[in-house]
Amino acid sequence: MKPRPKRESRQLVILTGLSGSGKSTVLRAFEDMGFYCVDNLPVELIPIFAELHAAGEADFARAALLVDAREGAQLEKLPALLKHLRKDHPITLVYIEAGDDALLRRYSETRRPHPLGKELPVRESLRYERDLMEPIRKLADVTIDTTQFNVHELRHFITERFKTADKRPLLVSLVSFGYKYGLPTDSDLVFDVRFLPNPHFVPRLRPYTGKNPKVRRFILSYPQSGQFLKRIEALLIYLIPHYIQEGKSYLTISFGCTGGKHRSVMLAESLQKTLKKRGYSTKVTHRDIEK
Repeated sequence: MKPRPKRESRQLVILTGLSGSGKSTVLRAFEDMGFYCVDNLPVELIPIFAELHAAGEADFARAALLVDAREGAQLEKLPALLKHLRKDHPITLVYIEAGDDALLRRYSETRRPHPLGKELPVRESLRYERDLMEPIRKLADVTIDTTQFNVHELRHFITERFKTADKRPLLVSLVSFGYKYGLPTDSDLVFDVRFLPNPHFVPRLRPYTGKNPKVRRFILSYPQSGQFLKRIEALLIYLIPHYIQEGKSYLTISFGCTGGKHRSVMLAESLQKTLKKRGYSTKVTHRDIEK
C-alpha cells in the first residue's frame, strides 16, 4: 500500500479572484504541478474537503480549490469560513486580479458574459464584483495581478512561485515608452531618459529603433549614457532583492524618452540582459516603438 504523505507535508490552496483575471489558467498550472484540483467547489463543502485533506483520507498531498463569483451569494460566507478553518488548517489563499482595462479587453475578445450580470454592462459588473470580493481579497496570502501576463507567462510564473513552498520569484517587466503618448499607468519605477543624446536628430539613425546596434553605439558614445546605465544597473541590483524579501511578485520598471523608439528601447533591452545574467525572470515591452 502506498504510504500517505505526512500531515506537515500536505498543502491546500484556495484560488479565488475576479472573473476574467486568469483563474482557470492558474488552476491548470497547479494541476500540471501535480495538485489535485477542484473547480467551483461549493463554499459549504470546503470544510469537509479540508478535513479529509488534513486527515490524509484522500490520497493526495497537495490540493487546489477554485471558488469564485459563480457561487453567488454563498461567496459572502467565505471570509468567516476561512478565518475559522485557518485555526486548524494551513490554508494558502491566492487572489487573482487584473486592471479594468485588461478585463474589459478580455471580455471583448472572448465575447463571454460576466457571471454576475449578463444583462448589465461588463464595466458595471466588474465594479460590483470588486466590491463583493474585497473582504476576501484582504485575507489573501498571495495577490497576483495578471494585467501584464499573457497565458504562457502566467503559467510559468505560477509554476515557479508554487513548485516549492519557500520560493518567491519576481517577474521584472521592463517597459519603454514615449512621453508624448503618456505615462504607463502600472509602473512601479519610472526613469526619464530624455536627457540622453537623441538618435532621432541623426538622419541615418532615425529609421531604426533602440534595438539596432548602430543606435546603441551612438547613444553609448556619450559618457553620460554609459554612466547612467551603470548607475541604473547598480540601483536595480540593490533594490530587487528587497522587493523579493517584501513578497512582491512583479516589478514594472519604465523608461521614457520623447517618442519611445530609441533611447528608452535601448535601455530596456540593455537592462534585460543584465538582469537575466543575474538569474531574474524578465519581460520587455516596447509600448510605443511602432508609433
